[in-house]
Formats: sequence, C-alpha cells, structure tokens
Amino acid sequence: MYRLLSAVTTRAATPGGCAWGRGRRGAHQRAGLPPLGPGWVGGLGLGLGLALGVKLADGLRGAAPAQPPAAPDPEASPQAEQLPPQEQPLAPWSAQSPMPPPSRRFARAIDSSRDLLHRIKDEVGAPGIVVGVSVDGKEVWSEGLGYADVENRVPCRPETVMRIASISKSLTMVALAKLWEAGKLDLDIPVQHYVPEFPEKEYEGEKVSVTTRLLISHLSGIRHYEKDMKKVKEEKAYKALKMMKGIMESDQEKEFKEKGGKSNEKTDFVKAKIEQDTDAKGRNLKPGKKKNDFEQGELYLKEKFENSIESLRLFKNDPLFFKPGSQFLYSTFGYTLLAAIVERASGYKYLDYMQKIFHDLDMLTTVQEENEPVIYNRARFYVYNKKRRLVNTPYVDNSYKWAGGGFLSTVGDLLKFGNAMLYGYQVGLFKNSHENLLPGYLKPETMVMIWTPVPNTEMSWDKEGKYAMAWGVVEKKQTYGSCRKQRHYASHTGGAVGASSVLLVLPEELDVEAINNKVPPRGIVVSIICNMQSVGLNSTALKIALEFDKDRSDVS
Repeated sequence: MYRLLSAVTTRAATPGGCAWGRGRRGAHQRAGLPPLGPGWVGGLGLGLGLALGVKLADGLRGAAPAQPPAAPDPEASPQAEQLPPQEQPLAPWSAQSPMPPPSRRFARAIDSSRDLLHRIKDEVGAPGIVVGVSVDGKEVWSEGLGYADVENRVPCRPETVMRIASISKSLTMVALAKLWEAGKLDLDIPVQHYVPEFPEKEYEGEKVSVTTRLLISHLSGIRHYEKDMKKVKEEKAYKALKMMKGIMESDQEKEFKEKGGKSNEKTDFVKAKIEQDTDAKGRNLKPGKKKNDFEQGELYLKEKFENSIESLRLFKNDPLFFKPGSQFLYSTFGYTLLAAIVERASGYKYLDYMQKIFHDLDMLTTVQEENEPVIYNRARFYVYNKKRRLVNTPYVDNSYKWAGGGFLSTVGDLLKFGNAMLYGYQVGLFKNSHENLLPGYLKPETMVMIWTPVPNTEMSWDKEGKYAMAWGVVEKKQTYGSCRKQRHYASHTGGAVGASSVLLVLPEELDVEAINNKVPPRGIVVSIICNMQSVGLNSTALKIALEFDKDRSDVS
C-alpha cells in the first residue's frame, strides 16, 4: 500500500507522467484558457497522496498490520478468484438460511414486553421482577428489573433466585407421573395404601375414599389454610349462585336473539322474577369478610418438619370440607400428602427424589428453600406494611409444604422445565417424520393426561380455563368468525410470603401435515418471578407469549 501511494504521488507530480493530467491539461487549453503549469498536476498529486495517507492511517489505527500473503500450497486445489464485495452474487434465500439473531428477530416483542413489565412493576410497587422467554426451546430473552435486595442495592438479574411458590406443585406432578409410568403408583386407589398414617375419612356419616388423582386436581375435600368450614362453604355457594345467574342471563339473551329481538310481557316478567329471586338468595348467602391466604397463621409457620409424614399432623385429623370428587377446593396441604405418597412409592425421601428429577431436567439452580444453606443469588422478599412502607417479610419455614410451595428457582430453570413438558406433549406428533427423535422426559400420553382439564375444577387465575393435573389449562376456542380466538395454553401461578410467580406454556398450533422441517418443542414458554406477594402475573405472561408468537409468525 505504501509503494502504491508513492507511485501515485510520483507519477502525478511528474509533468506528462499522468494520462489523466495530460488529458485534463489539453481540454483546458482547447477551451482557450491560459495553460496550466506543471505545479497544477503536482499539487493534485500531493493532495491525492495526503488524502490516501490519512485514510490509510485511519484504517490502521484499530487494525493489526497486514500479513504478507502466504506462499501457495502446491498440493492445495486451486481456488476461484474472489470477486469484490459489490460484485458478489446474492445467495438465494431458503428455509435453511440462518435466522437473524434472537435479539434482532424479537426486538419488537422484547421492547413491548419490557414496557409492560415496567408498568406492572410500577403499578404494584414491586421491588424486583425477573422474566425469561423461550421460543421453540431456545431462550431468547431474560432480564431483571428493579432490585433483588433493596437494602444493599443488588439489582435483579436473570440468575436471581426467588420463591416459585405453587409452581412447586407442577414439579411434584413430574415425580408422581414418573412413578405412575413405572407402575409404582396407582392414581385411583385410596391413599392409605401408601400412607397408612393418614386416617380414613367420612363425609356426613358416609365413608369416602381420597385418591392420588383427586389430590392432584384439588378434588379431595382436604382443606387449604382456612380452617372455618362454614366460611368456605358459604363462599362456594355464593360463587355458584353468581355463576348460575350469569348462565341464565346468557341463555335468555340467546333466546331473545333467536326470536328476532322481540320481547313480550310474559318473558320480561319471568326474567324480572328470576333476577329478584337470585338477588335475594345472594344476599342471604353472601359470606362475611373472609381472611385471604396471607392473613392465615399457618402460612407463617416457623417450625422445621423433618419429613412429609411428620407434616401430616397439621391437617390429617381435620374433617373433609366436601365429599371427594364433588367440588374443587384448592389445597396446598393436599400436596403435602402427595409428597408422602412419593416417598412411599419411590422408596426415597421426597427431596432426594426431586433432586434426581432436577438433575435430569438440568435445573441446577432449583432447590428447596431453607434458611441455613448459602444459596447464591437468592433475593430478599418484601411486603408493604399498614402504613404502605416497604418492609422485609417475616421469617418462615416451608418444610411443611415442599411439594406444594417450597422450592426456589430461576426463570432459566423454569424455562427448561416448561420446554421439557412441551417436548413430551408434542414429540408423539413428530415420530412419523423424525424417527430418531429422543423420547420426552414424560411420555406423550402422560403429558396429554396432565394437560387435559378435569371436570368440576376451577382455574382461579383465568376463568376461561379449568384445573388439570397440577396445571391450569385453557382450551382452544373461537365462538364467532373474525372475533376473539382463545389460544390453548397451560400455566401455573404461585403466591408465597413476599413472592409471586408464573410459568406459562403456549404450544404452537401445529399442522400435522406440515411438520416435516420442524422438531419439538414448538411454542413459547414464559416465566416470571417477583419478590412481592399478591401480584397477579398470568395475564402478563400470556400477553408476553402472544407478543413473541406474533414476531415468530412474522419471520417464519
């Protein structure tokens, strides 16, 4: 390059040494202008040389000195001459062409989701919140907002460890499913077969059976934190009445439309009478002020329980609130009994068996919450006091409810768990086109059973859904053309002292005829954890999942 610069400068400075200079001088004279002296070309050459020198110096500041060309290898095959960049032919785009990096591919979804999380965080006054999103099994975004530790100004990061609360139930379901697949657990025989320490039960004088299947779907009748049976039954009756009224109004509206929108005195009188009767019943059945979970003393237990069998003494002698199978009553204590069943069916301590599962799923930061061990990146947990000041939550010991709400984790580990479940759910659809696919951690038929809504259940965090087996499930539904389309998804939320969480799985709507170029898992998984209690996160997670699904669909 230096030799080239010297040659250009020398030739330009020599009179008649540059063809471009000679031609330019001739044109100048033919135009009748005074002749140009030799210094004109020399000045041009000097200017050109200086410009090239400055450009070269700029290029060399940040780059290593150019290496001399290597000697040609006599045994190497001849290479085609490289074209300049502007003359390189464009490669045709194909489905195998590399996708843009996730950060660019989902930039719009990330920006809108981050803004949404900031809004939620500000609205509830949460100190910190962490989110993770995966698309088709690959983590594409994880980020922490706010503080994991307010006092020491430690920011939230993707590695921040928080309480996942009732998402622990979904983890326990994997242990139960593995035992069921191995033939070590029967879901439909009385629990006393495995745990004779749990007494046989009666309901209104009739002997009844509590089974593992009923426990999983909160249909056993075992109480939650509220011990007052009367209050629970009044609340259930009131909810049922409101639901019945809504159904009746919907049926009346449908009938009104079918009649062409015409009304008459008879139907109006019947409608008014029904409303009057239901309102009167509602006033009589409306329950008194019921304590929420965070006002219940058992949520703040500080006692250390050595094993699941010992934890049973908290509730095993209490009466059933409902006949098993008849009504849904969400119960974390039911999962304490399930932990005891896991121990007896597997032959291992519950926590040892769960750690084996976490190892298999590569969930290396997921552990039971204990106060003594040093757990790196563990957040602190907060609540607002009566004066609306942020304070640390009181110490609690969750050893009585490992299975129902006692684990710590990160958003990354929860994404791995969600994708393992999604893979197992979908892999059966791909077996014909991809014979060499590895099996899922759970079999496809097992996952279908787990994600199938169970009759007589409720999904408190989304009224459109039902509870299945340790997951809430919303089924695909569309009532009217070009109107709202309800997507199929599975999720579980969590609420603990000073913590809220959600794990949501939005499967891709697969066309079985066109899956040749795809491999599972296919869909969006979103996990959010927060160090503030009573923060509803399911609708936020669903919105985020749909944002990423939109970007994914636009690219594909």
